[in-house]
Parts: sequence; C-alpha cells; structure tokens
Amino acid sequence: MKRRNKKYRLIRDAWIYLKASQGFVLASFLIFVVSAIAGFILVEHLSFFDNLLADIFAKVENLSGLPLIAFIFYNNVLSAFFGLFFGVFFGIFSFFNLLLNGTLVGYVLARAAETRGLGLAWRLVPHGIFELPAIFIATGLGMRLGMSFFSPNWKKTLKERLLASIGVFLVIVVPLLIAAAFIEGILITLSG
Repeated sequence: MKRRNKKYRLIRDAWIYLKASQGFVLASFLIFVVSAIAGFILVEHLSFFDNLLADIFAKVENLSGLPLIAFIFYNNVLSAFFGLFFGVFFGIFSFFNLLLNGTLVGYVLARAAETRGLGLAWRLVPHGIFELPAIFIATGLGMRLGMSFFSPNWKKTLKERLLASIGVFLVIVVPLLIAAAFIEGILITLSG
C-alpha cells in the first residue's frame, strides 16, 4: 500500500509541477511555432538542412517495426532529455533546441508542400499529437530550470525544480514519447 501511495504521489506532484510551469511550456510552444513558420517561409535559404535530413533517412531506411520504433523513441528521448536538463544553462539550450527543431519542421513542410501539397502535413498529425507536447514540456521545464539562478535562494530552487522536472520527465514526457514512437514507427512501416 505504501508503494502504491508513493506512486500516486509522484504522479500527482508531476501534474502539479507541470501546471505551475505552464507559462514556460506555452513559451516553448510559441518559440516552436514561430520558428516553424520561419522555416516554411525561408525554405530557399535553408537548403543546408538537406544534408541533415539525408543522414536521418539513411539511418532509418532499412528499419521497420520494433527497431524503427526503438530508434525513434531513443532520438526523441535524447532530444527531450537535452532540452530539459541542458536548460540549466539559463534556458539557452532549450531555446535553441526549439528553434532548430521548429525551423526544421517548417522546412520539411515547405519542401513536402512543393512536391506533394500541404495535404501531406496531415500525415504528421498522429505522432505529433504526443511527440510535440512532450518536447514542449521538456524544453519548457528546461527554461524554468535555467531561470532558477535568478531566484534569491537559487541553490534550493534549482534542486527543487530539478527533482520536480525529473518526476515530470518520467511520469509524463517518457510515456508521451513511447506513444509517439509507436504511432510514428507503425505509420512509417505501413506506408513503406
């Protein structure tokens, strides 16, 4: 019974901390959207992304099923982890993580629209429903973590926010990324 109560307390505390961090999560969302719009509009100036995309496609072209799902999950968890924990550097890494990923998404959408029309964007929605909120949460918490240094008792604030962020990461972010990886992996396998 004690273990069960501890589990529920961890879940409850994660949701409470997430709710208290909603301004940072919203800021993450807005940074991503603005950079995605910029990537879409400035597509002609961002062709250097082609090399990055070619590298990613080369890594997944022979994968399907569980190996593909594992690859997607690993990369998403790594991105979320870095967005959260490297946010300790005044939130700068989290900001640039969002800026890069948003611009890349905008670029991909623009290139896809050139060849297949904007209808292709709807194929991204199923996995984006889980993946993007997870990334916004992680990077939002990373920015909040970085703001700890502006607190009068910054060491205590940093420790409290770090522990709360770990709880949110384990209870909310990781399950969202598991769902996203399964959905994306299955959709890619079925369309391949």
